[in-house]
Amino acid sequence: MQRDKRKVAQAFSRAAQSYDSVAQLQRDIADQLMSWLPPQVEGNLLDLGCGTGYAAPHLRERYPQSPLLHLDLAHGMLSFAREQRPVPDAHYLCGDAEQLPLADASVDLVWSSLAVQWCEQPERLLAELARVLRPGGRCLLATLGPETLHELKRAWAAVDDDVHVNSFIPLQQLLQHNQGLKLVRCETERRVLRYNRLQELMQELKALGAHNVNSRREQGLSSRQRLVRLLEAYEQQRQADGSLPATYEVYYLELLKEPQ
Repeated sequence: MQRDKRKVAQAFSRAAQSYDSVAQLQRDIADQLMSWLPPQVEGNLLDLGCGTGYAAPHLRERYPQSPLLHLDLAHGMLSFAREQRPVPDAHYLCGDAEQLPLADASVDLVWSSLAVQWCEQPERLLAELARVLRPGGRCLLATLGPETLHELKRAWAAVDDDVHVNSFIPLQQLLQHNQGLKLVRCETERRVLRYNRLQELMQELKALGAHNVNSRREQGLSSRQRLVRLLEAYEQQRQADGSLPATYEVYYLELLKEPQ
């Protein structure tokens, strides 16, 4: 796919002010991942893809003595986190998870909730995580799988053959190049959100900065025609309780850099 990282960064920067207003699912997943935190961390802690800084107060309370590194691809998110959720002894870095601006063996714990799904080169991602972790260090990840928003993908497929919904890497592809990291724990779950109207989901995705960032081809249909067809196709998936479902496939992973 090779999505444009600049578009991803720009989308999330624009969404920094609106993100928290619609991010209940993202907070719930972050809370679940925080339940996996180890009792103590001796050195640097990296919040990879920190977004608006939701995890910062929790991580600081849990590890009051550990330097906390906030890293995100989007300048706008970093600025919001620094201004709205400041914590002591924290540092803010703009960077890409596939090319971390950190020294070798400089981090004891990487914690990352709903960020690495934007990476499309898992071998580079895992190589970078292995590089910056010290031997014995751990990485806790929550990320999304390819079944995420499958209802929306199915509806768009009835409209045209363009790519309208972001796609994410399957678990087996993410882990096939372990780069010296050992999988210690893995859990998957599906969370289903429910809406009265498709427009509610589309507006939420835009407010999150998670709307489609893939290049588009001209299909010969007007925007109005595509929208009508999309609404009709999604309506076919309305549930018995009257709601329209939107599924998120979530992976939770714990990776260990084995001691040398």
